[in-house]
Amino acid sequence: MRALTISRPGGPEVLEVKEVPDPVGGLDEVVVRVRASALNRADLLQRRGLYPAPAGAPADIPGLEFAGDVVACGALVTTLQPGDRVMGIVGGGGQAERLRLHERLCLRIPPGMGYEEAAAVPEAFLTAYDALFARGALRPGESVLLHAAGSGVGTAAAAIATTAGARVVALSRSAEKRRRLTAMGLHRILDPAEGDVAAAIRMALGGDGVDLTVDFVGAATWALDVEVAAVRGRIVLVGTMSGGRVEADLSSLMRKRLTVIGTVLRSRPLEEKIDLVQSFSRTMLPLIAAGRLRPVVDRVLPLDDAAAGHATMEANENFGKIVLRI
Repeated sequence: MRALTISRPGGPEVLEVKEVPDPVGGLDEVVVRVRASALNRADLLQRRGLYPAPAGAPADIPGLEFAGDVVACGALVTTLQPGDRVMGIVGGGGQAERLRLHERLCLRIPPGMGYEEAAAVPEAFLTAYDALFARGALRPGESVLLHAAGSGVGTAAAAIATTAGARVVALSRSAEKRRRLTAMGLHRILDPAEGDVAAAIRMALGGDGVDLTVDFVGAATWALDVEVAAVRGRIVLVGTMSGGRVEADLSSLMRKRLTVIGTVLRSRPLEEKIDLVQSFSRTMLPLIAAGRLRPVVDRVLPLDDAAAGHATMEANENFGKIVLRI
């Protein structure tokens, strides 16, 4: 099969499409013919040698999500059969013509949704759903602050939180991304580089603090997260794009009785991933099937142009997901 491979640690130029052996599924696994995959920042870090694939995933084939067709089922598989259209998350190897995974990590692609759109769903929407509800305990009517809101996970979190009845304040430094976020019907969209952003956030919320912050940035935004948090607010840390070390004023956390939660998805045990996927399938997938939630696709590229996609993401030029057609 053809697969995108990382020949050595480095820039986008180290990516190569080449022939590799087909995967062989286990008793409770399915083999999927992948039609599309999508890029994530974990792929960029893995390419640079900074984020090795977890045990059981291909060490040199990136890709954390996919959409395609089941082509083979293990003897113990009961929920799927060859020909089923599925999407899902994997620890790696998603950017290849075939992959294997546990049957219960698969989500059925809703009727009428194409493979390329479906490939933009799993990692972004599962991460956003987990951060907002499983970790952040979001309730209707609460306020949500989203950093890097024009990213794939950011646009997914904005859509989910808005649909759930939250007031979403989105931050983006890009004027074009702020323009496009406006079309999503969010409560307020702000430029974090303009003026006193903390005061602007409070003003957007009628003087109140933020109930739940979902932060993909890390060190550069930590102080702001704490400053604007409401009493008994929650801060969910999903990424550390600006670094992972901060100087914390613990007295602020104590006075406001804040909860700070860190989360990752890729390295979780299989059982935890299955629980998340099945919960998402029951609660969010019907909304996607009904068209109330849709992924934002920035562009679709052939697998051979994956390096261009990496360069675009590294430059923070994408709004939503970059999808690879396989």
